[in-house]
Amino acid sequence: MHKKNIITAGKKTTEAAKALIMIHGRGGSAEDILSLANYLNVKDYALLAPQAAGNTWYPYSFLMPPAQNEPWLSSALSVLKELVEDVVADGIQPENIYFLGFSQGACLTLEFITRHATKYGGAVAFTGGLIGDKIYPENYTGNFGGSPVFIGTSNPDPHVPVDRVKASEQVLKEMGADITVNIYNNMGHTISQDEINLANQLVFK
Repeated sequence: MHKKNIITAGKKTTEAAKALIMIHGRGGSAEDILSLANYLNVKDYALLAPQAAGNTWYPYSFLMPPAQNEPWLSSALSVLKELVEDVVADGIQPENIYFLGFSQGACLTLEFITRHATKYGGAVAFTGGLIGDKIYPENYTGNFGGSPVFIGTSNPDPHVPVDRVKASEQVLKEMGADITVNIYNNMGHTISQDEINLANQLVFK
């Protein structure tokens, strides 16, 4: 299972007004995703990136029945829950906590914030959607209170179907997120400069 192995950068949580939790993709690392901060308007933030055991948060596609990705999925979600609790304990309230993930990390980001919806600073999902063979509305509680959320994805993407991105957008919108989705034709499974620009405009403003 995952241990709470957090790589940090930027300001300390005890000294920063805002925190950004950055979640790497399958085969990636905490250090990889932290390097993205160089392109974001987050220079005064505390940056925290959890490291997945074996560089993957759960073994199978995010479109499998959730039980098939257990106990890894629950372990990953609990790492994020503990991390948020630690940040709050250091004096940063949820409305100043931000999330960012790529690919598997974007799926985990969206799944976590939607299971624990509240007024967050905002969230960025570079190629991701809510987790499961279908949407499970019973897993999602709370209200985002207008939190800005940006999802960017490619059409097509080899791992994340556009219809799941759109279904996820609908769930978050109904739960009060101020959500923006951009779908890029044939972008590939990557992060584009346009997505970075939009993340800065919409979320890290």
